[in-house]
Amino acid sequence: MKKFIKDTFGILFLAIFTISISADYKLGRDYSIVDNPLPVKKDGIVEVVESFWYGCGGCYSFEPAINDWASKQGADVSFKKMPVPWSATHQLHAKLYYTIDALELGPSTHSAVFVTIHKEGNFLGTEEKIKKFLRSFGVEPEMTNQYLNSFTIKQKINRDAKHAKQLKISSTPMIVVDGKYIVEVRRGRSYQEMLNIVDHIVNLQKPNS
Repeated sequence: MKKFIKDTFGILFLAIFTISISADYKLGRDYSIVDNPLPVKKDGIVEVVESFWYGCGGCYSFEPAINDWASKQGADVSFKKMPVPWSATHQLHAKLYYTIDALELGPSTHSAVFVTIHKEGNFLGTEEKIKKFLRSFGVEPEMTNQYLNSFTIKQKINRDAKHAKQLKISSTPMIVVDGKYIVEVRRGRSYQEMLNIVDHIVNLQKPNS
C-alpha cells in the first residue's frame, strides 16, 4: 500500500512538474505570432517547418537535434525543411536541397552537404561544384543539371520566397508552427529549449489543426 501511494505521488508530481514547465512558455516572450499567417489545412496535423540554409553554422549545429526531434513525432505532426531563398547563393543551395530530395538520396546526403561546407571548406557555390559533389553519390552531372534547373524546383523556390516574405523569415534556423507561430534562436537559449518551446506550441495547436 505504501509503495502504491509512493508511486502514485511520484506520477502526480511528475505530471504537475511537466505541466508547470510547459505553461512557463509565453507568447510574446518565448515565441511570437506572425501578422499575416499562412492558412491552416485543418487536417488534424500540425505542420512544423524549419527555415534553414546549408551555409548557416547555426543550422549545421542544430541539424542533429532537429532531426532527432522529428524522428520522435507521431502521425499528428508533420516536419519539413524550407531552404531560405534570400540571395543567388541561397537559391543555389535551395536548388541543391530540392534536387537531393527529388532524387531521394536521403538524410545522409543532406548531412554530407553540411559537412562538405563547414568541415571541408567546399562552399558548393557553383553548379559545377554541386555536380561534382553529387557525382560522388552516383548522380551523373546531366541528371543533376536536369533537376537543378527544372521547372518543378523553380516553382518550389518561388513558393518558399513568397512564404518567407509573408512570414518575415529573418534568420536561420527558425521554426514555424502551422504557418503562424515563430520560434527563433536567441542568445542563451539552447537548441533543446528551443525544441521544448516548439513542443509547447504543437500541443496548444493540435485542437486547431
